[in-house]
This record gives sequence, C-alpha cells and structure tokens, in this order.
Amino acid sequence: MSTPPPPKDLGPAVRFPPPILFLAGLGCGALLDRLVPLWRLPDAPAMAGAGLVLVLSGLALVYAGIVTFRRFRTAVYPNRPAKLVVDSGPFAYTRNPMYVGMTVFYAGMVLLLRSVWAVVFLPVVLGLLVRFVIRREERHLTQRFPEEYAAYCARVPRWL
Repeated sequence: MSTPPPPKDLGPAVRFPPPILFLAGLGCGALLDRLVPLWRLPDAPAMAGAGLVLVLSGLALVYAGIVTFRRFRTAVYPNRPAKLVVDSGPFAYTRNPMYVGMTVFYAGMVLLLRSVWAVVFLPVVLGLLVRFVIRREERHLTQRFPEEYAAYCARVPRWL
C-alpha cells in the first residue's frame, strides 16, 4: 500500500485579484457621488497636482513590489504559493508594499475625482483587504516559513 502524496500547496488561496477591491471602492464612490452627492472636495489645481503625485507614487510602489518578487522568482499573485520570504527592496520597510501602493493610488484618485464617497469606502476596502487577502497570505507564510516569517514580522511592520 502506498502513502498518498502530500496535499498540494495552494498558497494563500485568495479568490480574486486584490486591485479589484480598490477599483470597486473608487467605482462605488464615484457612482454614489453622482447619485447621492454629499459635497465635493474643492476643485483646486493643488489638489489635482497632489492627486497626480499620489497616483504615480502609488503605482511606482506597486511596480517596485512586483519587480522585487519577480527578481526572487516568487509568486506575485496571492493565489499561488510563495517560494520564500522576500525582505529586501520595499519589503524591507513594509510587509505589504503593493497594498500600501494601492492605498496611496486610491488616495490620489480620491483627490483627482474629488470624491467624498470614495473616502467613505476606503476603510471598507482596507477591512476587506485585511480579512480576505492579508490574513490568508500571513497564514500561508506562517505555515510555510514559520521561523523566518516570524522574524520578518518582528522587524518589519504590516503597513508602515
């Protein structure tokens, strides 16, 4: 009688791409701004400039996280298993640079859209991100790399 093969590591098993949460929050905010307007953020060139800087900074941070993962040949998508704990590049400062980047991008889009409703949705987006994505990723990394990931968590914050 042979022993069954070990179960396949499915990684964190996140069921959707995390950027969808951010786009959904922005989309719902923009829609509600049209249907049930509260008040709009001021239409000032400085706000638009700040929004553009935040959008580009957020995208740059997401890109830096992707490039770092690719350099170490580990999974970028959270529905695949990690091959190692990456702790260099932007991951030396935050355990979630891509999610920080998406949040910065979102903040920039709030300013560009002048959307109060999108501001209201940001805590919802971040709460869903933590519950359905980050906790799964952390559980996966804890199971796969117990000592290494614990040491990483002790020296690098989840956000900033």
